[in-house]
Amino acid sequence: MALAAQSSEEEESMASSHNLPDKIRREYLPGLIQAFPFPVDLRPRWYAYRAVMANCLRLLPAGARILDFGAGSCDKAAMLSRIGYRCTAVDDLQDDWHRIGANRERLRSFARSQHIDLIVADHLPAQLAHATFDMVMLHDVIEHFADSPRSLLLDLIGLLRAGGYLYITVPNAVNLRKRLMVLSGRTNYPRLPAYFWSGPSWRGHKREYVKDDLALLCQYLGLQQVLLQGQHHRLNAIPSAVRSLYVHTVGRIDSLRDTLAMIGRKPSDWSAPELTEDQHKAIRQKEVAYELA
Repeated sequence: MALAAQSSEEEESMASSHNLPDKIRREYLPGLIQAFPFPVDLRPRWYAYRAVMANCLRLLPAGARILDFGAGSCDKAAMLSRIGYRCTAVDDLQDDWHRIGANRERLRSFARSQHIDLIVADHLPAQLAHATFDMVMLHDVIEHFADSPRSLLLDLIGLLRAGGYLYITVPNAVNLRKRLMVLSGRTNYPRLPAYFWSGPSWRGHKREYVKDDLALLCQYLGLQQVLLQGQHHRLNAIPSAVRSLYVHTVGRIDSLRDTLAMIGRKPSDWSAPELTEDQHKAIRQKEVAYELA
């Protein structure tokens, strides 16, 4: 059964049931900050870490195998490794900051120090065995794809054991901030200067998602929906003076939160769903002004 959207108090209670706030503040987050090899303040990311850790602890036993695809700086994988999960991370390390100086090697060294098996690749590595992972995560990844993520996601689901979980988080395309920007005549897309001056390859957001998109995505992938909700991952963007007021008022509205999370469970009889030609045609017809043959 899918979980309904939870209030901020319920989310706090779920996290507290695993002693997450105290563990993060007193043990895990300080240790990560000390080990992290880049001059980035990780403390504002605590909201995202807490949500990810709470979901993993609720669904997976200690020692479970997790694949973090598009792991970036490996900070979420490091937090999960610190609480007892066996983590593998995959990333192409082709962002601008990855290519500065010795950053790639510093990131590899960091991953080793956190007991993360980091694989640098721009595709799904052949050495990953099928049906061996308990969870595959993609945090803030699929919104960067210009093309359909279907093929990759199906391949990643193939790496899950029966009963394993696909865990996706994305920026909410219609969160409160973006709605207000559009109402004021500003764009909810990435800022034009960064896009215009990005050079031959733009690695920013290409298609963001809303909650209904993730429900369809879970259905199209043939998964059993376990979680679908808006979450607070970037509360630090709200001025501290009004943060509590926001959380207990409009921040309680699931569809206005900054991030969307979807977790789907792989059934034991899973196979990749397919559409008939008529179904394909019906979908394509809605996107064009002329009659398809």
